[in-house]
Amino acid sequence: MSLDVKGADLEVTPLTALAFAVFAASTSAILVRWSHAPSSVAALYRVVFTTAIVAPIAFVSSREEFARLSRRDLGFAVVAGVALAVHFAAWFESLNHTSVAASVTLVQTQPIFVALGAALVLGERVSKETAIGIAVAIVGAAAMSLGDAGEAPISDATMYGNALALLGAITVAGYVLAGRSIRQRVSLFPYVTVVYTACAATLFVLVGVQGHDFVAYPAREWVLFLGMAVGPGVFGHTVINWVLEHLESVVVSVAWLGEPVGSTILALALLAEVPDSITIAGGLIVLAGIYVTTIERERRRGTPS
Repeated sequence: MSLDVKGADLEVTPLTALAFAVFAASTSAILVRWSHAPSSVAALYRVVFTTAIVAPIAFVSSREEFARLSRRDLGFAVVAGVALAVHFAAWFESLNHTSVAASVTLVQTQPIFVALGAALVLGERVSKETAIGIAVAIVGAAAMSLGDAGEAPISDATMYGNALALLGAITVAGYVLAGRSIRQRVSLFPYVTVVYTACAATLFVLVGVQGHDFVAYPAREWVLFLGMAVGPGVFGHTVINWVLEHLESVVVSVAWLGEPVGSTILALALLAEVPDSITIAGGLIVLAGIYVTTIERERRRGTPS
């Protein structure tokens, strides 16, 4: 990615862009915490506003590419959008049935499914060192969530919530894998426009089925919806979709585990939520797992990204 600033051509490496995108995605938890709207409504307008930002860019810069999209790529992009919507819906709903610790731990198992899918579908070999990095990062994510100390009794409702969180992990893995596959052939803005449109349409149906109001929210909520679109949406998910053209899906998926680390730091600064020692230790372990995974990727490639 090249940025032209006053005549100076600045190269942004995929790993740098990935780190920036993960930080941007980390703002999502803070914005959602500030919002009092139903979670599915917040998810809907986050995606609607993100689409409203990227679609004009896509039609101006890549209008002809829409006509050249194969049915296969268009279909998979729609599937990716539906998968993203199911991820949002399942994960948010899981928090109503199980503990935060269980929900976050289960949804953050997504690198396992990405690694399996990448090996089976995309032919991306997962080395021993990469597998170790994945395991280390997931252990750290589990430790961070356990720092919540929230315990829910074992019941049918709890098991249902746990299943929803696991569904959230599987569907976001599908979203990442679809992006890695299609982004080799389709440029960024046409791809994300189709994905976000499909995601918004799915969430629109969900909000209607749940019976939530579509528009009766104060101005403060609309500002937060827009913030979710610009931060986690444009600078988070959209940049990650750019990165998927250049980095293996496993590397992107493991780096995404840095999101709770960033959220914890932001919560300390903006919500005065002081993390306990377990959360801090877990964050350091996550970063160690990300480091192992990316260093192994660089070793195998032999050249920096």
